[in-house]
Amino acid sequence: MLPTLENTEYNFDDQTGLYHGKVRDVYTIKDKYLLSVATDRISAFDRILPRPIPHKGQVLNQMAAYFLEATKGIAPNWLINVPDENASLGYRCEPFKVELVVRGMLVGHAWREYKAGKREICGQSMVDGLSEYDLFAEPIITPTTKASAGHDEDITAEEIVDSGLATQEQFEKMCDIGLKLFDKGQTMAKEKGLLLADTKYEFGLLDGKIIVIDEIHTPDSSRYFYLESYENRQNQPPKHLSKEFLRNWLMENGFSGHQGQNMPEMTDQVANDISNRYIELYEQITGQGFKKPKEVDIVARIKDNVDKAIGGLA
Repeated sequence: MLPTLENTEYNFDDQTGLYHGKVRDVYTIKDKYLLSVATDRISAFDRILPRPIPHKGQVLNQMAAYFLEATKGIAPNWLINVPDENASLGYRCEPFKVELVVRGMLVGHAWREYKAGKREICGQSMVDGLSEYDLFAEPIITPTTKASAGHDEDITAEEIVDSGLATQEQFEKMCDIGLKLFDKGQTMAKEKGLLLADTKYEFGLLDGKIIVIDEIHTPDSSRYFYLESYENRQNQPPKHLSKEFLRNWLMENGFSGHQGQNMPEMTDQVANDISNRYIELYEQITGQGFKKPKEVDIVARIKDNVDKAIGGLA
């Protein structure tokens, strides 16, 4: 197996904090900047799988940077630069504790709710007579809480404002940005033969202004289908190119995140297959070849590159 980056414990100059997320290790620098290190950890059903996936962190980091650069004309974002294949450096913001899920299609969680008889999700109405994979007449926004542990929960716009998670004006601004980003993401995907079905966005405040934070349009935050497969599906599920294949593999092997279930053992072949799917999406959506680094000591490479980048910060 190829070398992987499972965990980091750096001590950078002017480091003032460290947080280990599900897949990223986030370092605070000078209480002003954030360094996000994308590890090769992988999660599903709110659980971190025991085995890291080769190149996954690099794929996520570089794809997030690709889309943040492509959409900065729509809205400012947190990113300053990408000092390493697995690391991004940006501004520290005050995050809103909500995620803005934009859905262009009846699939996933929305379909499960619809199939159960519900015609409203997060305050958004859904008309009768729809089938799984049908496109909505217009994209809908279904916010969720940003849980520090456990599952995120659906929430309405009114509940967001009433609970003080955002003001009415702030939420409306986030929705406006989210829909514009989604439109841009769908356009970019279509140009590469893909359909962006749904995704999520996160926002924060920097000097009183709303900016885009975290990643956007990556396989960990978005659902993609091959456009040709979708258009010619004829009552068959379209071929997807997203993290859904991992969830399907887990469910086929008896794990769906419920208490008492055992995580299936991941063989070298399965880990390599997952790695290849991530690389395939990167190459498909960006139109660029994925460059696998030659270095074996990923930890040392990141430290060297980040030290140089931090040295140039004010």
